[in-house]
Amino acid sequence: MTDLSYFEPDTDHGEILQALRDDGACVIVGLMSADLQTRTKSELEGFIDATPDGRDDFTGRMTGRSGALIARSEACRELVMDRKIIDLANAFLEPYTDKIQLHLTQIIDIRPGQGAQPRHRDRLAWGGYLPDEIEPQFNTIWALTDFTEENGATRVVPGSVKWSHDRRATDAETVQASMPAGSVLLYSGSVIHGGGQNSSELNRTGVNITYCLGWLRTEENQFLSCPPAIAKQLDYDLQEMLGYTMGTYALGYYSDPDALGEVNDLRPPEFALGRPPRDKASSATLITD
Repeated sequence: MTDLSYFEPDTDHGEILQALRDDGACVIVGLMSADLQTRTKSELEGFIDATPDGRDDFTGRMTGRSGALIARSEACRELVMDRKIIDLANAFLEPYTDKIQLHLTQIIDIRPGQGAQPRHRDRLAWGGYLPDEIEPQFNTIWALTDFTEENGATRVVPGSVKWSHDRRATDAETVQASMPAGSVLLYSGSVIHGGGQNSSELNRTGVNITYCLGWLRTEENQFLSCPPAIAKQLDYDLQEMLGYTMGTYALGYYSDPDALGEVNDLRPPEFALGRPPRDKASSATLITD
């Protein structure tokens, strides 16, 4: 059994990326500042308390899940756009895409009495149709509480990124990503993992933020979770991470249904936010012909 690698925030990106490629997961200890932890908890507390338990064994019958974190939390916007995480995500997914995009944001609150989640690979969100050689995701879970073996620290099967899809993991091949609050678990879409059993009397609370290839459909519909009226207030980088930009040459344009007959009928998404694209090539492709 291989243990997970643990890194300090100033660790070279190459070392972290190699651990992700080899093991499928690793931990950066203490990447979130104490101030950001406090603000994140404060902004999310009401949603955590109000969210009911899950509906089935997979989502967790004693686990609360709540999304739309870009619209609901300024602190979570900082987590999404953390410079180190974005640099790592871009480098990890670069072989398969021109751009990355936000895949989902979700509070995961594993409550006392919750059993272990079935082990799975997140890439199955696309139904198993993606070729094995394409890695679709770069995922994070930020710890708002300590993650321990007792309270349900995420279970990971190191090295399972290289397994055939019909191989099943055993408990002996599984480790738990124990980490102090303020740390972040990084893991790929191909690694086998699952939430742990919470046999303690305390909640295990984390913020799940994941990124995917810019040409895939996202798990959380960001255009509904963070519609234009809210998105137009955000920094441009975050708007584009949400998908309010062209994915490639022809992915993502729209036509304004109330502007029939205008010359510029095929528009980049930025126009829905009241601005032109920063990428002049995207703008010229659609609105000048």
